[in-house]
Amino acid sequence: MTRSLVLASGNAGKLAEFKDLLATLQVEVKPQSAFNVEDADETGLTFIENAILKARHAAALTGLPALADDSGLEVDHLNGAPGIYSARYSGTHGDNAGHIAKVLQELNGVADAHRTARFVCVLALMRHANDPRPLICQGVWEGRILTAPQGDGGFGYDPIFYVPDHQCSAAELPKTLKYQISHRGQATAQLQQQIQRWLPPA
Repeated sequence: MTRSLVLASGNAGKLAEFKDLLATLQVEVKPQSAFNVEDADETGLTFIENAILKARHAAALTGLPALADDSGLEVDHLNGAPGIYSARYSGTHGDNAGHIAKVLQELNGVADAHRTARFVCVLALMRHANDPRPLICQGVWEGRILTAPQGDGGFGYDPIFYVPDHQCSAAELPKTLKYQISHRGQATAQLQQQIQRWLPPA
């Protein structure tokens, strides 16, 4: 029997990725929007804090186990920014073009050697809103920031995130390869190993 969990996000890109990544585990991923749940206030100061806040919020309002992803881009030259503010870096939540433009402007004239960056993903799975021991999984994907967008795949900052091992942007990677090597893919691989013993029986 398929078990259900709610994804504490309204991000269509994340929902599509998680549905693909968890498809083999007999776990149905439902977006919180299916339950008319609004986004939680991300008042934490770390990826882990925000992931837990979002998962607890969705679990409390749906009564289902909840999975939250808090992820973002850290640029070394910008002292780790955009960081936890990646989704609203340019002032408007979800304005990917605006966020990319702001990062590129702030790195204007900075040499490649100083454009190092990484994507970070923290997943928090809570069996219920009062779960005292949430499952936490983390992934980090190292790269650097390009001087202009490349590719039209992926979402978010993918077009300006250069992947040295594959000599292309994250937006130019085949979807299956991206799932294997990305920050979200790494964190989800950890989740896949542990989720079966974490969720209630079907």
